[in-house]
This record gives sequence, structure tokens and C-alpha cells, in this order.
Amino acid sequence: MAARSAPSCHLRLEWVYGYRGHQCRNNLYYTAAKEIVYFVAGVGVVYSPREHRQKFYRGHSDDIISLALHPERVLVATGQVGKEPYICVWDSYTMQTVSVLKDIHTHGIACLAFDLDGQRLVSVGLDSKNAVCVWDWKRGKVLSMAPGHTDRIFDISWDLYQPNKLVSCGVKHIKFWSLCGNALTPKRGVFGKTGDLQTILCLACARDELTYSGALSGDIYVWKGINLVRTIQGAHTAGIFSMNACEEGFATGGRDGCIRLWDLTFKPITVIDLRETDQGYKGLSVRSVCWRGDHILVGTQDSEIFEIVVHERNKPFLIMQGHCEGELWALAVHPNKPLAVTGSDDRSVRIWSLVDHALIARCNMEEPIRCAAVNVDGIHLALGMKDGSFTVLRVRDMTEVVHIKDRKEAIHELKYSPDGTYLAVGCNDSSVDVYGVAQRYKKVGECVGSLSFITHLDWSSDSRYLQTNDGNGKRHFYRMPGGKEVTNKEDVKGVHWASWTCVSGLEVNGIWPKYSDINDINSVDGNYIGQVLVTADDYGIIKLFRYPCLRKGAKFKKYFGHSAHVTNVRWSHDYQWVISIGGADHSVFQWKFIPERKLKDALHIAPQESLADSNSDESDSDMSDVPELDSEIEQETQLTYRRQVYKEDLPQLKEQCKEKQKSATSKRRQQAPGNSIRLHFVHGYRGYDCRSNLFYTQIGEIVYHVAAVGVIYNRQQNTQRFYLGHDDDILCLAIHPLKDYVATGQVGRDPSIHIWDTETIKPLSILKGYHQYGVCAVDFSADGKRLASVGIDDSHTIVLWDWRKGEKLSIARGSKDKIFVVKMNPYVPDKLITAGIKHMKFWRRAGGGLIGRKGYVGTLGKNDTMMCAVYGWTEEMTFSGTSTGDVCIWRDVFLVKTVKAHDGPVFSMHALEKGFASSYSNFTSIRTSPFNISGLLLEDNPSIRAISLGHGHILVGTKNGEILEVDKSGPITLLVQGHMEGEVWGLATHPYLPICATVSDDKTLRIWDLSPSHCMLAVRKLKKGGRCCCFSPDGKALAVGLNDGSFLMANADTLEDLVSFHHRKDIISDIQFSPGSGKYLAVASHDSFVDIYNVISSKRVGICKGATSYITHIDWDSRGKLLQVNTGAKEQLFFEAPRGKKQTIPIVEVEKISWASWTSVLGVCCEGIWPVIGEVTDVTASCLTSDKMVLATGDDLGFVKLFRYPAKGKFGKFKRYVAHSTHVTNVRWTYDDSMLVTLGGADMSLMVWTNEMESYREKRICDSEESDTDSEEDGGYDSDVTKENEISYNIRALSTNIRPMFGIKPHLQQKEPSVDERQGVVRPPVSRAPPQPEKLQTNNVGKKKRPIEAETAGINVHYLNDGDDIIYHTASVGILHNVATGTQSFYQEHNDDILCLTVNQHPKFINIVATGQVGDSADMSATAPSIHIWDAVNKQTLSILRCYHSKGVCSVSFSATGKLLLSVGLDPEHTITIWRWQEGAKIASRAGHNQRIFVAEFRPDSDTQFVSVGVKHVKFWTLAGRALLSKKGLLSTLEDARMQTMLAVAFGANNLTFTGTISGDVCVWKDHILCRVVARAHNGPVFAMYTTLRDGLIVTGGKERPSKEGGAVKLWDQELRRCRAFRLETGQVTDCVRSVCRGKGKILVGTRNAEIIEVGEKNAACNVLVSGHVDGPIWGLAAHPSRELFLSAAEDGTVRLWDVAGKMLNKVNLGHAARTVCYSPEGDMVAIGMKNGEFMILLVSSLKIWGKKRDRRCAIHDIRFSPDSRYLAVGSNENSVDFYDLMLGPTLNRISYCKDIPSFVIQMDFSADSRYLQVSSGCYKRHVYEVPSGKHLLDHAAIDRITWASWTSILGDEVMGIWSRHAEKADVTCACVSHSGISLVTGDDFGMVKLFDFPCPEKFAKHKRFFGHSAHVTNIRFTSGDRHVISAGGDDCSLFVWKCVHMPH
Repeated sequence: MAARSAPSCHLRLEWVYGYRGHQCRNNLYYTAAKEIVYFVAGVGVVYSPREHRQKFYRGHSDDIISLALHPERVLVATGQVGKEPYICVWDSYTMQTVSVLKDIHTHGIACLAFDLDGQRLVSVGLDSKNAVCVWDWKRGKVLSMAPGHTDRIFDISWDLYQPNKLVSCGVKHIKFWSLCGNALTPKRGVFGKTGDLQTILCLACARDELTYSGALSGDIYVWKGINLVRTIQGAHTAGIFSMNACEEGFATGGRDGCIRLWDLTFKPITVIDLRETDQGYKGLSVRSVCWRGDHILVGTQDSEIFEIVVHERNKPFLIMQGHCEGELWALAVHPNKPLAVTGSDDRSVRIWSLVDHALIARCNMEEPIRCAAVNVDGIHLALGMKDGSFTVLRVRDMTEVVHIKDRKEAIHELKYSPDGTYLAVGCNDSSVDVYGVAQRYKKVGECVGSLSFITHLDWSSDSRYLQTNDGNGKRHFYRMPGGKEVTNKEDVKGVHWASWTCVSGLEVNGIWPKYSDINDINSVDGNYIGQVLVTADDYGIIKLFRYPCLRKGAKFKKYFGHSAHVTNVRWSHDYQWVISIGGADHSVFQWKFIPERKLKDALHIAPQESLADSNSDESDSDMSDVPELDSEIEQETQLTYRRQVYKEDLPQLKEQCKEKQKSATSKRRQQAPGNSIRLHFVHGYRGYDCRSNLFYTQIGEIVYHVAAVGVIYNRQQNTQRFYLGHDDDILCLAIHPLKDYVATGQVGRDPSIHIWDTETIKPLSILKGYHQYGVCAVDFSADGKRLASVGIDDSHTIVLWDWRKGEKLSIARGSKDKIFVVKMNPYVPDKLITAGIKHMKFWRRAGGGLIGRKGYVGTLGKNDTMMCAVYGWTEEMTFSGTSTGDVCIWRDVFLVKTVKAHDGPVFSMHALEKGFASSYSNFTSIRTSPFNISGLLLEDNPSIRAISLGHGHILVGTKNGEILEVDKSGPITLLVQGHMEGEVWGLATHPYLPICATVSDDKTLRIWDLSPSHCMLAVRKLKKGGRCCCFSPDGKALAVGLNDGSFLMANADTLEDLVSFHHRKDIISDIQFSPGSGKYLAVASHDSFVDIYNVISSKRVGICKGATSYITHIDWDSRGKLLQVNTGAKEQLFFEAPRGKKQTIPIVEVEKISWASWTSVLGVCCEGIWPVIGEVTDVTASCLTSDKMVLATGDDLGFVKLFRYPAKGKFGKFKRYVAHSTHVTNVRWTYDDSMLVTLGGADMSLMVWTNEMESYREKRICDSEESDTDSEEDGGYDSDVTKENEISYNIRALSTNIRPMFGIKPHLQQKEPSVDERQGVVRPPVSRAPPQPEKLQTNNVGKKKRPIEAETAGINVHYLNDGDDIIYHTASVGILHNVATGTQSFYQEHNDDILCLTVNQHPKFINIVATGQVGDSADMSATAPSIHIWDAVNKQTLSILRCYHSKGVCSVSFSATGKLLLSVGLDPEHTITIWRWQEGAKIASRAGHNQRIFVAEFRPDSDTQFVSVGVKHVKFWTLAGRALLSKKGLLSTLEDARMQTMLAVAFGANNLTFTGTISGDVCVWKDHILCRVVARAHNGPVFAMYTTLRDGLIVTGGKERPSKEGGAVKLWDQELRRCRAFRLETGQVTDCVRSVCRGKGKILVGTRNAEIIEVGEKNAACNVLVSGHVDGPIWGLAAHPSRELFLSAAEDGTVRLWDVAGKMLNKVNLGHAARTVCYSPEGDMVAIGMKNGEFMILLVSSLKIWGKKRDRRCAIHDIRFSPDSRYLAVGSNENSVDFYDLMLGPTLNRISYCKDIPSFVIQMDFSADSRYLQVSSGCYKRHVYEVPSGKHLLDHAAIDRITWASWTSILGDEVMGIWSRHAEKADVTCACVSHSGISLVTGDDFGMVKLFDFPCPEKFAKHKRFFGHSAHVTNIRFTSGDRHVISAGGDDCSLFVWKCVHMPH
């Protein structure tokens, strides 16, 4: 029946009226061809004003909202809204898609901009973070991404005069971005005092770092750098929406309707006020301007486009008009002219000429218009309004005839009767009124019958009946003109309707989908002549159906263009056009109707990309002419590859089970066995659901796959080699054009595709990350560089890869139906085809996307299911095989002809020079010379799944798992056989021959030879499938248990029946002969019984009852008297034979019993075989070797494992092998234990493994994976290592108070911020320009980085420039220290602590350093962890890599060529990432280890090999394409070796690796096998190792006591056999070296004591280059009163004296942690306060103690001399200040103290006259006391009059301004006013040093900020003369010296 196929006519979009002016800006441009490009709804439009012609780009699926023009002005980028929005780059000339960019943004794409040379595109999303993303758009690749701003971004632009700089603006902000590496770093524009902080709407960049921007107020803001330098007031009177730069200058357009032109320096040229021109009107608002030469394009809010010629500026030319904002509902067509009338909520009614494509009349009404109709004579036009009235106008001059208001609700539908006498008006209050036209529209009737609003009306041709539809979907009929309802349906049976616009009714049943009752179709219109119906729905789709269409779910053609709901659709009067109108996009689309006869001529026009889309794919009615799906294909489409548990889930599951494991492992776990097994041969080939997966390699071997194994079969030698890189079912295989590489795709949660070499069987590349569940088809391109793959997710994603690089080039959704095959075009690498269920699609690549067109079948055929496809001799020609046996021939996307080739489906084709081979269910082949191969096979005509030619043969793979080779001359050889579809469970090995038997659900019993011939010896069909089998002890009989509860015994040689029994109903699950003579046979069934039969008499002699669940395994004891039984309920039961009496045997006894066989998985002897995650996976089978040493098991995850027997204790260690994909159903050793045979359930494969004994193993290294959990014993404990492992890195941005303060902060913040605000307050930008008198500059950092933390990150001191300089880091500063002069220079771009540093060793990258820092979340924002690569000499940043290592980067390393960088994160997975650092591209990333990794380093000679070491692990990694493959270090070769914590790594020649351990040993590895241990290389942990590239010598550094022969630094030969030790003369009891580096003749050493020492190799002389405090915060700081010296006191118990050049002059060891230090006013004495409450006074000249005293038990926080040197004030943690009179001599008796201090003392200052003391305390209070009485002074007036000698207080009105808005989390910790009294410096918990003017009583005062310290700054002081500022760091134990530079005001 014709109605069920789609109509054969077609619609072509001809014109779109409108322009999107609302909510969009800057979306209108001239192209290079002087055409105008813009967009409306979901269509990009290119309009040629000369020819008055439009071209359309229709690659978007939703509203377009942004547009950018390429600098060459041919290409256009457009961005859309939607859930998964994408960007299209397209050619405005050909209208073809060039590139699709997707998968990054959500919600929509708000702005787009190309850079100067058009290579890169930046986009801004509409998501909550307004993500900014930079693309390499040609490759569809993201270069960089960052959160844009918390609020909307309106415009973004590249700075065309500076590379890598961008500017974005939006709600109340402007940001200046720099792109470096993959990092986009923003700086906020500083508005300062020059202008108000306000919303910026548009911007343009100019020379000299100038940026011009248009603001909401109508001003233009001019920026230089990031600062606002001037404003141009009143450029417009309202917001400036658009700014466009061209050669002559700038054009701006605003909400005030003016266009202003400016010259290049932004001086005004002219103003054009559009409101004043002829076409202008009040409220005109400009949205977009484009100035080119003497033409200006203007787009307005009301959807008009004007073109202005500059010298006739008052005559703008209106080139496009459309409806304004507001829904568009009304549409009517003129009855005899090509006119259309539309009316909208913008209250205008417009008449369009369909021939001239222009607006010819417009009239504004009082009310929003909802419907329209034109009378038959074309004179009157009726309009229905939203307020319930209707108006009739004369069409001629739009004058009003009549205005009637009878109703209160909107009029939704009105129509004139065909004879022109009546007007029917349908209202939303569910009534229809009828008016007489001639009686001046007097009401003549009323129809009431509906219960809901009226949606559609139609008159009958004789004007006697009216039918209506209402909102309930009901249909009513009325007699006219009275309006009486017709209740009897018979009356209206034969009525002929004048028009058909109703959506319900028999004639239009087919427009609704089959099973839905939704009413989303808004409008229909029938074309009686062409027998077509057009419909419009809520999804923006126009559909064509046949008319009438009676059956639901009819086929259709569909057309996109409108974005949201299409409100109305009508045929023009002569059926030439269809007019459709969009509600929300208020656009009018005009479609040309192309009837069937014209289609034939139209075909040679290149089909628009939408032509292919228009063939419906949703309509799914049972097309009568589609043949039944072939049963095999039907089966295959049902297959699901979803798994409950994927192998990828195991690590997480293990983590969850960690607790269980910990409790269990307190007992010592069982060791793994010594034996190992190696895969030897696999029987089987995967044919039942795969196709074209069988090929010849270059050298004539055969490659195919089965289970999780890629097999290379050599048919001459009958041997196999295996690729075992996959861990789950392989589903597809393709061979490289050169026939040497193979690509295989597998099942998995994130399935991977491996490309591997058939010679070496090594993976070359592994591709993953874009498919889900599995990969079902792959294909190489003709040049072999690219690979296409198809996934089995719901949309069958297609991915195109550059496989060597591992990069995804393009991705697209394939189809909803299953895709069977993908083929790449051999002539054009960018094209490919996919074929599958009911479809054939032709794809071409466009940037990051693929554009697909459906094959156009036309009248020739139907949409068949395609099973295979292949390209012909030209790029246009393709052939496909269908499921009905036809071969289709295609040219481009058109079906040219079909050839009937076979009776069954065509499964495989192979292109030859002269013809085709194709394969089918009934096997006939090339050029109709038939073969018959049934002689060898089980089935006469098996279906063929793969066919391949080469080496004079045809290779054929069948569905039943056989592979045959057909010689050209005819003979056929059978190469591989396997079981057919159905699970395989039964397996038995022969008692004395190397053969085994299997039985499967495919109803066959097979005997296999395991000796070298490797063939199937015999096969027999059974009436039922079987689950178990067993040979009798003499090998003569074979018992087989079947699935129907029967079993049979067969002759083992001939397989003929001897006897059979049928006693049970359910599956027989195990069957076993008793040992010895085999007198009894035990038969276990799922009925939970075991029957015992006497073999000789063939009678049942016993039944074992008592199992509560089905039986899984049975075993006899060696006497044949006892049966051991396992059940599904995990019971282990014992029965006596032959009667079957149940026995209870104590556990102790079970072990003593000698069993004839052991296949049980329960019991004490095999407790250890159950994995940690036993809930998820079951151990299905086990088998014990006859020497009772090794137990082999198989489990549900496809692992074969070997355990040592008995496996007592939980979680025994094992060796694990992956080859089967899903569950291993059975394992058996052969009679002599030489081989293990395993069966895969679902993969139907039989695998044979050879057993390798321990002695034999020395020769070849075993390739198993070791057990999954590491050993517990570690080999030593070291406090330093533990400390290092437990350090949690402080992220500066999240700092907390260093002191336990309480109370309300000084700036009295009332509100407690929300969590979001807290996260948002990381380092607020300063929003006002800070004018200040001075600035600080780091002069010298007299300190190495903090000792412990630094070195955790491996080697942190390096030589540069041949040893002239050294480079290291402290806090967030990289330091270059010149050895000769002792001067330092700094790299200060990091914003938080540096954790690791490395130097590029390649000569091409000289002096290039990489540093990694800590950071908070990995959200790619500015505070995320990052790696900076910079030039050590000029401190230029070369690249910044923002990374997803949350918490921080702890190790970095460059590769041998210097182009790659390796980084390790501190995140819980310790992710390892490889970067191409120059481009900022991430190549590969993978979780490293679940415990801390200390170092990862590339091998010095490699770009792919690297090693990582850490807590109890060492891993050897290889980079393959985009994948990282790792091998754990194997210890098992050495006696008693155990895995220790590894701290450092070095390399030697021939793949040797050396790792330093916590116990002081050094392990030497060859490949990944431990080959020897250098015992006690150091006495303590080996913390550092360094490989010298020059001569291969290795330096190690460790923790060691200096002795005659030993030293903490040793220099070794290349193989670590001989060494020379160096002593460091540091005077410490033990030296602890944390980092080493070797230059020419010198070794550089960093110690735990924070010293950097240079050791000469010849004379072993030590030279200390840098030294500093060791431990704990430096709290005390004092500047000498007259000289440029200062003292520091730290918790390491030392006080050190420094000069400002950073040299340590002296140090005193105090024996206790020091907290504070102070000089006397003359500088002759020093007072020191200790942590234990003691304080002492030293004489500076002799460093002798003058006096000491301890009056308090807890820490002294501050200590001060009075200015007259008489008193000493001591403030402590005990809330007290004690006064001592120094005149009374060194006895230091307390003379008084201050009472009622509410909290601990922080700082104290004396007044200038020594009479008062101010004290700031821990509750944010400041108190003043009299000296020496200690009386509290409360009189504020008196306090204000005091002059202070010094000011270090952080409290008080004078310093109110130092508290920032963001001090909820962290405090200002210290302050100091300069001696001159005009400046104030502060330090805070964020690690910032800030400079303020003093005094600063206003809140949140302006300041300058200086970074350098990591978290807390503990103390800060000006030196005498205010020349320097010294700051002390808490966490980083560093002292910074800042130089004060006076700036002119």
C-alpha cells in the first residue's frame, strides 16, 4: 500500500525572511565575494544583494546564536544552543562544512572569534563557568580551556597585534588573557578611578596594547595593558552593542539607534542616526555593524538589515526585514496571487511577495495578532487578535473594514467559507462564531460543542459543513451557518472538504507516531492535487507525507531549518511553494515544491547535505515490502556486549575490598607457585558475530582472533603466536594495507583498539577514550595512516584516528541502528562509508566532526540491511551486500543498480582487480565458479563470515568457527576448527594420551589432539547440548552428561553409543569415573543429586541426597570410596560410595585424605583461591596437577590463575593470565602435567597452555602478571621517609590561620560567607589601581627551599651553563644562583609552592627548566596545579601546562629528545601524564599507583620508556600512541627479594635500571626483572640518584653517618659495581643528602639541613654555596638598629646572623626551639625567647650569655627592649607580659607584669618615651599598659596622643586597612612600619607580602602585593635605613630579602 512509503516529491529551501537581531550581537558581515552573511533560526544565510539570491547552511541542529568571520572572509564559524552544542566552520561560497567542533561546551556557544591568521578559533560557552576554549579548528582539537567568568561573557576577541593574547568582556568585567602552552591565564582589567565598574558589551583591539571597549552606559573605555587609561564619555546615549574594526578605523552601534565612525586613534569621524532617516522609527536599536570601504551594514533588534553608503548616509537601503520579537502564529496565503500574509505578537501584519522575495506591505495593529485569513476574492483580510477581537482589512490599502470584539480570549483560528459568504472564527474559550460577510460581518451562528480551545477549522466545499479540532484532540462537525452539531457521523461520510488543515481525522492518521498520544503537531495542510500533506511540529521539523495517509506511523521526508516550534504551515495558491513560520525564531521560510517528475532532473544537482537527512529514519511502520530479517542477523542484532563487571572496574573494586584484605593479611599469605604456563595453541575462531576478520599477513601467515587473543597462525609449521594485550573479547580486526600491522577492537567500559605488529607482536599504539561498551568495526585508510572505528554504544559512534599519534581526528554519531562495517575510501582519505541495519551512509570528515549522508535509494530499491561494503575502482563507486543476497552498486550517494547474487545474506566481500569475491549463507564464490565444501564440515552449507585473498589462495571463515583455505585450483584445507555458538562447559583429558574431549551447548562432542598436529580428531553430533564429560581410567570409554538430564557412554575411539540413561530432568553438571578400574560412575545434576552407577552392570546403585542447591563439582578419593561434592550454595559435602550416605568429616581429616582428582573450589585447601572481590566474581573451576603442587583455577572474569597447593589462608598469591574474555568454564591438566587445557564459556575457545617448571624457567622470563597486592614486609622504616610520605602540601589559596586566634576580626565582617563564596575567594584581584610611594623587589633569597618538602620531589638542585650556575627552588620561586659571584636571579611566575624541578638535557633546548607546583582543584583555572617551562637565563615562560593532577605536581622529567615532558600528580591515583610541552598538548595520561610516587623519569635514551618509583612499587612504562602501558617490577627471580619503598631511580646501558630503596640497598633491574641487589649501598635510605649522560657514571646520595670509608655521597661506575664515597664536612651527626647532581668534576649536593654544597671529585673538598634553617617555621626576626644585618630564630634551635646579601655570618645553637629575637637599641645585646618559656640575653661581641631566666611554662611570643635600654618586656602564650629591669643586672628578677590580657600575646611595641607598651593579643584586641607598673590604660584620648617607638601591631585603628575582605580563612600575621613612618609592610597566611601607606585607617586599603613565600609569612621587618625588607616564611623556612625602590609620586 503506497501510503506506507515516503512520498517521492521533495521540498527545497528557497528563501528565509528575517534576521536574528534579538539576544545576539556582531553577527552580520561582508564576505570576500561582497555577499552578506548572517543567520536566522537554525540556518546560516549568505545573501547576494546583486543577484538578490540566498544560499543556506544547514549543518546545525538548533538555534544559531554566534558567528565569526575568518580573516580571509570566506570561511564562517557559527555556534548554536542546545544540550550538546557544537560549532561549525563552513565555506560561505560552497556552503559545505569544513569542520565541526564539539564535545566541550554545554548549553550553548555565546561568542566566537578567529585569530589573526585564522588558524585558531576561540569560543565561549553558556555554561555556569562560561568556559573559554581555544581550538585548532582545522583538526577539531582543543588547544586550551579555562573557566571564563562567573557571569555572562558578551564578547571576546584576539589581540591582532600581540600573539597569544585575547580579551573578553561581559557583565561587570573585562579580562585580558594570555595563552601559553595549554594554559589560558586571565588578568582582570583594573577600572581604578578612571571609570565606573560596569558591564562591557563589546570590544576591539588596537596597536600598542590598546583595547577599546563599549560599555552599557554608552561610554567607550580605553585600556592600555590591563589598566583603564581614559573614557570617551557619551559616545552613545545608551549601551554600545557592537564595535567593528576595519582598515579605516572603528564603527560602533548602540541602543540609541546611532552608528558612529571613528578613526584609528578613536577620534570621531561622523554620526549616522538611523532613527532620523526615512526608514527609521522610534526605538530602533542597533545590534550589529560592519564597515567595509564605503559600505556599512547594520543589523537591528527588530530583525532588519540596512545597508548604508557612507556619502549618502541619510538614505539607508533596507535589504532584509522580518518580524520583531514576539511569537509568530498567523499565516494566510492569497487565493489567487503569489502572496503570503503573516501576523505576529509584535502587532504587525506583513504581506510578502513570494516571487520577488520581498516585503510589500506592512501595517501595525493595536493588539498582538494570532491568526489570519484572506477571502476567496482576495479583497478582505481577517485578523484574529490575542484579546478576543478580530479586524477585517482591505488587502489593497490595509484600511480597516470592521473591528468586532465578541470574546475575551484569544482568537486562534478563522477561515472564510469557500463561497465567500461566511467567516468562521474559532476562539480559545472553545466556541466558534459564524459571521455573514455581506451583512457587514453580523453574527449569524455559534457552534458550541467543544470542551477545549479551538485549534483548527475546515469548511466543506459546498460551505454547508464545518469541522473543528480542539485542544483535547477531539473532532466535531457542525451544520452551517446555524452551527448545529452533527452527531450522526454517517451524515458527514461523503462530505468533500475544501481544505484540510486539521490534525485529527482518518485521512491524517499517519502523521502520528504509532504508540503515542502527544499533540506536538501544530499545523498541517493538504495538497489534493499532488497528493501530499505537509506538517509542522514543536521540534522545528517540516515533514512531507502522502495524502491521504491512513495507517499510523507512516513514512515521511523531513526538513530542518526552524529552531524551535513551527507554528503554521501552508501551501501557496498554486501549490508551487510551502510557507512555514517559526514561533520563537519569528522567521518565515519559503520552500520550493519539487514534484516527482521534476526530481529525476534534479538529481544531477549535487544533493544538499540535508537531502540525505530528509529520508526519515524514525518512521518505522512495518513496510510491507521489507523482507524478513535473516534469522542469523536477527540473532546478531540481539547480542549485547554489556558486562556486569568490566576489567577496568577491578582496581576500584579492590580498593573497596581493602579493609577485608587488611584483616586477612595479618597472617602471612601463601606464596605464588614456581611454575608458570604459556599459551601454546587456541582452537576456535570468532565467526558467529563478526565479519571480515581474517587476513593473510605479508609473509603468508594467517591472522584472526578468538576470545581476547589475536592469533597469528603459521600453517606450514602448524604453530600459533599470540597477541595478548587485550583483556576482553575482541570484536573486530583489520589489517594495514602493507599487511604487517593489525588493528583489533575489544569489549570494555572504555574499550580500546590496539594496533600491533604481526612480526614482533608488540603494540604500536592503543586508542581509547571515545567509545563505550565495545568497538565493533575498524578499518585502515589506504595510506595506512588513519583508522576508523565504530562503537556499540546506542548511537554507534564513529571515530577517525591518527593512530600513530593516538589522536582522535573526528567523531560523529553513526546511527541508531547497529552498524556492521566501516570502510575508508581508498582514493580520498577524508571519506568513508558505514553499512548496517536498514542503512548505508556516506561520510566525509569536517574538522573534529564527520558529516553523514544517507544513501539515496530513489525508486530502484528499498532501504535494505547492509552486511558488508567495499569501494570499487573509482572514488565514487561503492558496492554493498545486503541481507537478502543482493549486491548494490552505488555512485556517490545514489543507488545505481542491484544485482541478485545469493539466496542468503551477503556477509563478506573482497575487492579484486577484475571482480569480487563475496560470501553468503550458501557458499558460492568468485565469478560464479561454485565450490562445495560440505564434506569436511558439520553443516552442509555453513554461513561464511569472512573472505580474504592472497598468496594464491582464498581464505574463508565460517560462522561455526572454522577457517578454510581454498586453493585457486579447487582443493580445500581445513585450518582451524572450534565450537559453534553456545556455551562450552564440558572438558576431559585422556588418562594417558595427549588428547582431550569437549562437549558444548552447540550439541557436539569433539576430540582434540594436543600433540603437535593440533587438530580435531573426531566430532559427533548429539541430540542435546552437553555440560560435562569424562574418560574412563583405561581411556576406552567416554561419559557425556547432557542438558536434558540424560547421559551417555560412548566408545572413546569411534564415539559410538555404548549405553545411555535418563533419570533426571535438569542439566547434568559433572560426571566422574571412580579411580583404578573405573567400576563406578558418579553423575551430578542440577537437581541437586549425585547418582552412582555400576559401570559393569549398568545399574544405578546409589543416590547422594542432602545438597540444598545444584551440584557444581565432584571428586573421588583415590580408593574410590568417598565422593567430595561442591554445590551452588558454596557447600562442601562428603558422601560414601557406592550407596551415597552423607558423611561429616572434620576439616583436619579432609586434608589427610588422598584424592584421585581435585576440581573442587571450596574447602580449606583452596581457601586462598578466592579473590578479594569474591562477591563479584566466582571461581568456576579448578584442577590440581598430579604431583599435587600447583592448583589452576578459572573464574568469571576470564582469568586463569596458578596457585601453590594447598592454598591455605585467605587471598593467596598467584600468577594470572588473560586470554579468555569472559568466564573460564573449565580447566584441566593433561595426564603428565605438561599442558593445561582451559575452556572459555561464551568465547567458545579451547586454549592449550604449556606448563613450564621452575628449572626450565630460568631460560625465559615468565610473562604472567604477578599477584595484585604487594608484599607487606617493606625492609626498614625511616623517619625521614615516613615524614615525607605523610606531608600534606599546603595549598596557599586554601591556607588557614597559623595561630589559633579567636574573636571577631578587626574589619568586623558581619556575614559568614557561603561555601561558594569561599571557594571563589582564592586571591581576589585588586580592583583599584594602587598608587604607592615604594615598591619591593626581591633582591636575594638567602635560603634553599625548605628541606623536607623540597626533596620529596626528587632532584631539585641542578647545574646549568657547565656548572657556572646552579638552579633550585624555594617556596614559589625558582632561583638561579651564580656560583662565582653568589648572586641570585628569580623566576616568579608561580602562584604557589614549587614541588619539583628538572632541567632539559637536550642540546637543542639549552637552559630550559620545568617546575611543577601545588594547586587546589584541577578545574583548569588559574589556581589549578600547573607546570611552567621557562628559560633559566632570561626567565621567559615558554609554556604553561595546566593539569588535572589535583593537589599538585610532584615530579617532572624531560624525554631524551627534550620534546616530551612527564609529570606525576599528588592526586589519589597519582596520575602520570605525558605532554608535548611546546604545544601544550596532553598526549597520554593514566593512573600511576594507589600509593605515593616519589619520582618518575624517562630513560635518558628514550622518548617512550620511563620508570616510576614510590611507596612499595617500581613500574616500567611504555608510551604506545596515546596509551601508557606499565609492567610491575618482578622480584621473583631472586631469593627472598621483597618489594621495598623505592625513593630514587637512575639508568644504565642495555636497559638497566637502578632504584634506591628505603633500606639503603640499590636494586638493579634488567627490563622489568630484578637481576641483582647492591646491598647496603648506603646505611640509610638512598634519597637521590643521578645519571651522568656524559660518561654514564652514577651518583647516589643517602642518609649516613660520616665514617672513614663511608660517606653520604657516592660516585659509582656504570654498573654500580665499584664506588668512591665523599664526606660532607657539615659537622652533623648524620648527613642526610636529599638531592645530587654532577657537573664537570664537581658534584652538587642538597642536604636535609637545607644546605647546598659543592664537592670536588678530585680533592673531595666541600664548598657550602647556600645554607639556611632546617626545620620548622622561622618565627623570630630582628634587624640591627644601625647596620644592614639581621637575625633569624627558628624552631630548629638556631639563631643565625645574616647580611642582606644573603650570606650567613654566624650561627648559635641554643638547644631549644627559638620563637623570638630582638636587638637592644644600641645593638650590643640580643634577647632571645624560647618555645619552652625560657629567654636569654647574649652579648653581641662575644656571643656569651649575659643572663637567662625561665618564669613561664609556655612559649615566649615576643620580646622587646625599651628605647631607653632600661626595661625588657617579655610576652608569652600564658596571656601575660613580664617586665624586667636591666639596671638590676643579669639576675633578671621580674619587677611587675601586665594583668587581664584576654588571650595570648602576639606583638608588643614600646612608646618613644619608654612609658607605655602596646600589646596585641590573640582575640583581635589591642591593649595599652603603663611601664613598669603594668597598669591597663583605658583613656582613648591619652592613647591617641602617644608616639610609638616602633609599630609591629596588626591591630589598631591606624592599621585597619591591612585586613582584606578575604580574611575569614587566613589572617594577617605580622606587620612593620618603616623607620620613616610612611610605609607599612604586612605578611599573611596566604604567603603574600603587602605594602601599604601608613597610617591606613580606611577599610580594605589599596596596596601592592608581592609573591614568593608559600603559605604563612611569620614575621617581617624593615632594616635600618628602610633600604630592605626581610620576610620570614613559616612553612618554607625561607628568608626573603626585598629591596625597597622609591618611586616618584
